Amino acid sequence: MAEASGASTLAVSARGVSKTFPSKGGEVRALEAVDLDVADGEFVSLIGPSGCGKSTLMRLIADLDAPSAGTISVFGKPVDRARRDQDYGIAFQQAGLLPWRTVAANIGLPLELHRVGATERTARVRELAELVGLSDFADRYPDQLSGGMQQRVAIARALAERPRLLLMDEPFGALDEMTRERMQTELSRIAAETGAAVVFVTHSIPEAVFLSDRVVVMSPRPGRITTVIETGFGTEVARDESLREAPVFFDRVTAVREALHGAPVAPGGREAR
Repeated sequence: MAEASGASTLAVSARGVSKTFPSKGGEVRALEAVDLDVADGEFVSLIGPSGCGKSTLMRLIADLDAPSAGTISVFGKPVDRARRDQDYGIAFQQAGLLPWRTVAANIGLPLELHRVGATERTARVRELAELVGLSDFADRYPDQLSGGMQQRVAIARALAERPRLLLMDEPFGALDEMTRERMQTELSRIAAETGAAVVFVTHSIPEAVFLSDRVVVMSPRPGRITTVIETGFGTEVARDESLREAPVFFDRVTAVREALHGAPVAPGGREAR
């Protein structure tokens, strides 16, 4: 079982989660018997080969689909209740901004939909624009922004209602490498400042290691959790360019890479039970 170390409050708890999809050739098993705990405030990345069910698991946590077997709770609630209570925000690979709305209007959209008053909404949008470094671009439109800036708007929008959990499905996958690394640093800062738990889907081993407290390695379909690598960085380690050059970073990257290839568990990791 992939459990969060020393956690008393769980942002996510999945037990025996399986998912099958119908197809012309018979059922496709996307996930099988997945157990996963994510602690409040913890950053956990899901990594594995294409088609291993990472995004499927994310969708189940977000109540965008239902498991075929097993249970999932978010902060102790059924996922449909957590969705209604706005306990989590979601960001995808495509920013999904409305082109006719300004940066401020895109950020404030969830607040507008939930009828938050104009004064409170304006203050929250201003706060979020500052958090993601876009205060000077609040009146711009999406086509006036770079890809990285658009993703920052999407992250701010996901945080609009102060969720305790942020679900992110390859949000930096379409960015160039330099922009991607800058966004990783920004996301690490934002997660630390907000205290939100994060479940992050990625194909990038260095990205997973840089951002995460734990990296959850999944098998080819049907997706199972095979190994959990604890990065061991903690809050005392700065998530900046110096970390990318540190020996411990390369050690953890190697551990995740070996786990993905089915090698014995490296130091800092353990097999899922």
